[in-house]
Amino acid sequence: MTAALLTDKYELTMLAAALRDGTAHRRTTFEVFARRLPEGRRYGVVAGTARFVEALADFTFNDAALESLSDFLNTETLAYLADYRFRGEVDGYAEGELYFPGSPVLAVHGTFGECVVLETLALSILNHDTAIASAAARMAMAAEGRTLIEMGSRRTHEQAAVAAARAAYLAGFDGSSNLEAQRRYGVPALGTSAHAFTLLHTTTEGPDEKAAFRAQVDALGVGTTLLVDTYDITKGVANAVEAAGPELGAVRIDSGDLGVMARQVRAQLDSLGATKTRIVVSGDLDEFAIAGLRAEPVDIYGVGTSVVTGSGAPTASMVYKLVEVDGMAVEKRSLHKQSHGGRKRAMRLAKPSGTIVEEVVYPAAGPTPESEFVARDLTVPLVENGEPVADLSLTAARDRVKAGLHSLPWDGLKLSRGDAAIPTRIIPPAGRGN
Repeated sequence: MTAALLTDKYELTMLAAALRDGTAHRRTTFEVFARRLPEGRRYGVVAGTARFVEALADFTFNDAALESLSDFLNTETLAYLADYRFRGEVDGYAEGELYFPGSPVLAVHGTFGECVVLETLALSILNHDTAIASAAARMAMAAEGRTLIEMGSRRTHEQAAVAAARAAYLAGFDGSSNLEAQRRYGVPALGTSAHAFTLLHTTTEGPDEKAAFRAQVDALGVGTTLLVDTYDITKGVANAVEAAGPELGAVRIDSGDLGVMARQVRAQLDSLGATKTRIVVSGDLDEFAIAGLRAEPVDIYGVGTSVVTGSGAPTASMVYKLVEVDGMAVEKRSLHKQSHGGRKRAMRLAKPSGTIVEEVVYPAAGPTPESEFVARDLTVPLVENGEPVADLSLTAARDRVKAGLHSLPWDGLKLSRGDAAIPTRIIPPAGRGN
């Protein structure tokens, strides 16, 4: 299967025109950045970089793809696409780095022809995964070290569900309910049962919750998690401990006032001797709800809709813009959608304690700006001559997210609305003013 048709028609019509007038072979740099963060956000988390780099290898035009394009492309363009392989360079922020408005999170270098056709591929992956990871990171901060499970597969497209599970795990979640995410990316798969299993154990004499719990414990062991709010939650907890004993792994609450229910269930579990049994809560949780439950006896949060859909993960609004042609800086100057021209690098300045002070974006051909603070380069090589050269592991990305969140000043950790906590200083190319 080819990834080449995961694109928009206008990219190929531009290519056809550029091949016709000879400009398709000019050397260019395209840059991915966000002009602003979603309202109320103070930082974002770069995600999807590894998926984009991996997709480059599959971005080729096979016979079936070329046939589908032949109704609007000329023979010269079709011949170009038949031989298409990305042979350029990609650099940018390593996956898991924090980003801010104006951060050059990804840059693609090569001929206009080989770079222009990658716009939709880059943006569809980065916008989706970055939005999920940015929301998930806020939830991880709100959870303050408690376990988070991504459970949103049923709320999104089946393939988006896999990418969402990966992005949430990258940003600090402990696992996902999605099995394909485990197979494809190694994301730990977590989960036990739903209300349907309890309801299944209904007889002519009525519901038999005890039978459902006994069956689950017999199959999965006493360390399993029993869903206790299908009927009466107090009876459900009692039945769960009776079925599994005081070594029951966990109980899950999926409805009601979760804070009140958690306190009630904790007291009941303790009174029954199940002092080590953990409490899992789920049901319309987001970062604000998680933060509101921090004082309650909750051990594990199950998050679905808000981490995989627009309600909790608003678009990252990243764009893919041409910023350099044959070494000359070019930029869009319209009033509300400006870009900053020229190939760039970025570095992050921090105090000796590690707390971020500023992000500096500067011309790649110019000198590295001097600073009294500790500087760390953010722009790293990702692809050279069309081949991956970076560490694209999820483990490395998870470590970067954790380090990045710990480096934010206190204001950056707040969930309340406000401007970005970290200023971004963009130094223009020589000869250009601010």
